[in-house]
Amino acid sequence: MYADLSVVYTDLRDLLLLADVSTIYTTPVESFSMTTTSPQSATATSNSVSTSTFNTASSSTFTQLTTLKTTITTTFTTRGVTTYTITRTPANVSGPSELYFEVKVNVSIKGHCDPQAILPNWLNMSLPDDLMMVLDLQLLPHTERESFIFQVQVSVQQSDTQEMEDQIRHCLLMPYDNGSVSIATQDVQISRIFVFQCDAETQQTLKGLFQWPSTMGGRYAVCACPKNPQRFAVRLCKLSLSTHWLEPDDEDCPPVVETILDLDTIEVTPENALNVLEMIEDLLRNQSSLMYEELVTVLNKLKVIIRVSVVTPQLGQALINVISDILETNSNLTPFTNTILNITEEVGDMMVGYEGSYTLCARAVAISVVDVVPGQTSSLSFGVLSNWTDMKPEIFINRYPTDGTVAFISLPSVLQKNFAQYGVNQKHPRIQFQFYANPLLFPSHKERPILNTFVVSASVTNGSSPIKDLPEDVTIMLHHLQPNRYDKEVQCVYWNFNKNNGNGDWDDHGCRKYNSTAGNTTCLCNHLTHFGVLLDVSRTQLDPANEQILTIITYAGCGVSSLFLGITLLTYMAFEKLRRDYPSQILINLSLALLGLNLVFLLNSWLSSWGLYGLCVAAASMLHYFLLASFTWMGLEAINMYFALVKVFNVYVPSYILKFCALGWGIPLVICVTVLIVNRDAYGGQLYTDADSTLKPLDNSDTFCWLQDDVTFFVSVVAYAGLICLFNIGVFVVVLIQIRRMRFNSPAGTRRGLLQDLKGVASLTFLLGLTWTVGFFTWGPARVVLLYLFSGLNTLQGLFVFLFHCLLKENVRKQWRAYLCFGRFRLDENSEWSNSASVRVLAKPKEKRSRAAVPSVRSVNSNSTESTSASSDSSQRDSFCKRPNLDLFVNSVVLPQAQTGATDTQALSFYKEMNLTSG
Repeated sequence: MYADLSVVYTDLRDLLLLADVSTIYTTPVESFSMTTTSPQSATATSNSVSTSTFNTASSSTFTQLTTLKTTITTTFTTRGVTTYTITRTPANVSGPSELYFEVKVNVSIKGHCDPQAILPNWLNMSLPDDLMMVLDLQLLPHTERESFIFQVQVSVQQSDTQEMEDQIRHCLLMPYDNGSVSIATQDVQISRIFVFQCDAETQQTLKGLFQWPSTMGGRYAVCACPKNPQRFAVRLCKLSLSTHWLEPDDEDCPPVVETILDLDTIEVTPENALNVLEMIEDLLRNQSSLMYEELVTVLNKLKVIIRVSVVTPQLGQALINVISDILETNSNLTPFTNTILNITEEVGDMMVGYEGSYTLCARAVAISVVDVVPGQTSSLSFGVLSNWTDMKPEIFINRYPTDGTVAFISLPSVLQKNFAQYGVNQKHPRIQFQFYANPLLFPSHKERPILNTFVVSASVTNGSSPIKDLPEDVTIMLHHLQPNRYDKEVQCVYWNFNKNNGNGDWDDHGCRKYNSTAGNTTCLCNHLTHFGVLLDVSRTQLDPANEQILTIITYAGCGVSSLFLGITLLTYMAFEKLRRDYPSQILINLSLALLGLNLVFLLNSWLSSWGLYGLCVAAASMLHYFLLASFTWMGLEAINMYFALVKVFNVYVPSYILKFCALGWGIPLVICVTVLIVNRDAYGGQLYTDADSTLKPLDNSDTFCWLQDDVTFFVSVVAYAGLICLFNIGVFVVVLIQIRRMRFNSPAGTRRGLLQDLKGVASLTFLLGLTWTVGFFTWGPARVVLLYLFSGLNTLQGLFVFLFHCLLKENVRKQWRAYLCFGRFRLDENSEWSNSASVRVLAKPKEKRSRAAVPSVRSVNSNSTESTSASSDSSQRDSFCKRPNLDLFVNSVVLPQAQTGATDTQALSFYKEMNLTSG
């Protein structure tokens, strides 16, 4: 309005009028004393906001309510309809002589003009100004012709409706031509308005309680703001065939209810119940989660609304909308599951104002109520179509389920026996169906089974007895949220309100599985309640907080291990003297397998985000391969240690390292290829289980490519790792026994301290992968603690390999100093290597001994220390007597070599010599 009044006005005599904007104030009134006639030459100055005036009769003086600092806009646009609101009433006409009509007109306009400017002027000229007054003008969306609707008030002494309609039609059908613009009228539709005022109404909003008085159609009502009476809210009574209140304009009013907890101050009455629900919806709209106290407040308000109000379909839909909003938040609903279920069921039980059946539907919950007549209903079914998008679920009654059905329940005809006898003063029996699209409402308090379906329920209102132990079963079909392609155990259950100390939990009494496929499960139950299907998962997910922390630990540990494994490999590959003996060569292969395992694990999620099924299978199979290779090389480390420490003088294996490489890299390859041949679908991501193509979309970048078949997982991973861990534990125990035996038999002064022994034990523990055994005990009360221990130790295995076999190994440090250091830190290579620890400086074998004198695989003379040589140098000189040695362990762990079956004197002599040469 400010914009309209401030526009420069020029009349026919070229007089200019300019308003001072600072002096413009608007005052809402109930009636006008007089009106003016807009000049024909006046045009609208804005397409978005314009005012039009029409010829009207004079009226009585008006009562000024108050001066507002806000603007009441006389033009607004809704859904493409431009509305010109005019509020004037002739004062010389009493109530009985007023007629109200709504007129819809199509016009054809020829000539260049703005319809918003020419149509008000045309109506002003066409209708007689002493009898008719246009109250409202609405321009309809553009079509081939201009269309508009307006309301007209007719002042007559004798109310002859037909005569007035004919006069209005005659005036509008008269041609109009002002020389530049011509208007032709078509399709004039005139309807009598019988209700031309809005009744008084009490409205409860976030801005407070407003008492809107009875107001004539086309006028504004004004109310002071409850919190600040100096400000005002206005509300238009929209005149139409169904005259009604529009939404109030209360922008200037400060809110009275700002938080959910402020609802406790609101008193719920039958009149404001719907308004309170709208307030709750407004407060929940911006809430991502609700605290415990907020949930208590909202649910208590819902209970009060149901108790004090008549639950009409409109009120019931508002209640269901609020419940759906609660279910869509990330709130802890566990303590309120029973309360929410009872409130939802009470809505269906108390609803009135419909005939036959009615459905209330929101995104997260839906209910259908059906009134039945005993003896006239043989069976009844309820189904829900797909709810995979943000759209509301589609409900169908008594229809066979089709593709896309996510929940279906069919009641047997024998259920009629539980209906109460219908009398004159008795209500019809009512069957209520409920559907819940948020499985998080139903927490499972067991560790392994999880809810894998939506939840559907059925109940009988006004039943003669509890619905249980039915001779015919209730049939329930539920679609799996996570496809059960590998026939994991499923369980048909119902929600028992009395379990878990009254908080409710799943129970299987009276329910059994009829059949189950990858996509859905059909259950049979002999009672009515809330039904679901639990999936027994073997690798149960943790709670989100611990899962996130473990993920961070795992990725960080794998990254650190990858770095130090790379340093270890570079060290041993760069310095030829470090990789001469068998233990060093085995260590190189083990480090390579662990490095591949860590790198593939780190890249797995990124590879899965590409959305290619084939790439995900490749990532999963590579992760499987390197995991098996790591375990295999740990087992080969134990075998080499057993040969070197236990079978010292009686084992010779030709092509020792080549055979180890064939086993270490070949066995995992055979296992992975076998899995791909037998069941290729065992590899992949969770979202691939129902796909058939070789290139399938991956919609979730968080999907991890790994083994999806539990049988394959337990056989090829758990069992394989378990066997290797058991063997390594056995070798580890034998080594400890040999260490203890040699310590007791060692001469005085050669025994090492406890710290060195602990260092040796720790080195063997990580080298043999004994920390992986912790994974077999990650269940029960200590599961979370053991998972943290398992993740920390095993992801850092590469770091510990570097620590014990590079950083703490003397000959490796000397090689670093010889080739990587400068100045006074540099070490001469010859002096360094001559003093390095090696078992080869023990008693030398007779170099000129004939090869033919010793068979290739035969026991060697145990009474001589000549056969204790195991270094690469001596093995090159005496190739016929090659065997594994513990040079790596001697230098890093300082373990004694024991001779099986040797005398104590020989063992002590051997142990003394080894210690003297170990540095």
